[in-house]
Amino acid sequence: MNARNASTRHLLLAFAAVYLVWGSTYLAIRFGVETIPPFILGGVRFLTAGLILTIVSRVRGAPAPKPAEWKAATISGVFMVVGGNGLVCWAELYVPSGLTALLVATVPLWLVAIARLGPDREVPRPLEILGLLLGLAGVVVLVSGSNAEIGVGGASSEQVLLGALVIIVASLSWAVGSMYNRRAALPSPPLYGTGLTMVAGGAALLLIALGAGEFGRLSLADISARSWWSLLYLTMFGSIVAFSAYMWLLRNVRPAAAGTYAYVNPVVALFLGWWLADEAFTLPMLAGTVIIVAAVVLVQRGRAPKGGPRPATVRAPASR
Repeated sequence: MNARNASTRHLLLAFAAVYLVWGSTYLAIRFGVETIPPFILGGVRFLTAGLILTIVSRVRGAPAPKPAEWKAATISGVFMVVGGNGLVCWAELYVPSGLTALLVATVPLWLVAIARLGPDREVPRPLEILGLLLGLAGVVVLVSGSNAEIGVGGASSEQVLLGALVIIVASLSWAVGSMYNRRAALPSPPLYGTGLTMVAGGAALLLIALGAGEFGRLSLADISARSWWSLLYLTMFGSIVAFSAYMWLLRNVRPAAAGTYAYVNPVVALFLGWWLADEAFTLPMLAGTVIIVAAVVLVQRGRAPKGGPRPATVRAPASR
C-alpha cells in the first residue's frame, strides 16, 4: 500500500499499534535490561524481527535487495535502530521510565524542525504547532505526577544526567532516521524495506555489543524469565508490529502526526504500571492524559485533509 490508497481503517490500525504497543515497551525494555546487556537486547530483538520480515518477503516473491537498497536500509538502521533504540536501552539502565518518556517526547518537535529545514521546506500548520506544544506540556504534567524514582538501581545523579543526555541524542537520531526514511530508496513491499532496516540496525547493535564487551558479561543461565519474555515481546510486537506500522506511517502522514506516538506512549506506560504493577495513578497524571489526548486531536486535525495532497516528502518507489 502507498500514500494514495491509505484508508482511514489502515491509518487507525497503524496509529493504534505505535500508540499502544510502543507504550508498553518502556516496561518491557526495563525488564529486559535487568539481566540482558542493553546492546545485545536491542541487537537480538531487531535482527530476529528483521530476518523474519525479510524471509517472509523473499518467500512471497520479493527480489534480492540491490546495493543501493542495502545502503538505504543501513543508513536508516543506524539512525533509527542503533541511535534511536539502542541508546535508549542503554540509558534505561540508569534513567527511570517516566523521565525517559518525557525526553523521548521531544521527537515530534525534532521531526517538525527537520522537515522545515529539509529540501522540501515542509511548513507545519498552526494546529500542528499548537498540538505539539500542548502535547509536550501534557507529558510534563503527566510525568510530574507519576512520582518516578530519581535513579534506577541506585544510580548516581551523574549517571542519570548522562543517561538523560544520551536519550536526547537518541531522540534526535530517531527523528533524523525517520525523515531520511520518508525518501529512502528502500525496496517494496514496505515490510521488506522495514525488515532490511532492522537487519542492518540489529547487526550493527551486536557489533557494538561485541566491541563493548557485553558478550563477555553475558550469562544465559543468569537471564531471568521476565527478561526472556520481554525480549520475545519486544521482538514480535515492539518490532514486527509497531516498528513496521511506524515505518508505514512515515510515508503516509505528516511528520507531526507520525510523531504523536511519543506523547501517547507515556500515558500507556503509566496506565500499565497502575494496572499491572500496582503503581499510583494521581490527579496530575489524569490531567496530563487529558491534555495529551487534546494535543493529539489538534495535530491530527492539522494534517492534510482527507483526499487532499499528501506530504511532498513522501516518495513511493517506482515499482509500486
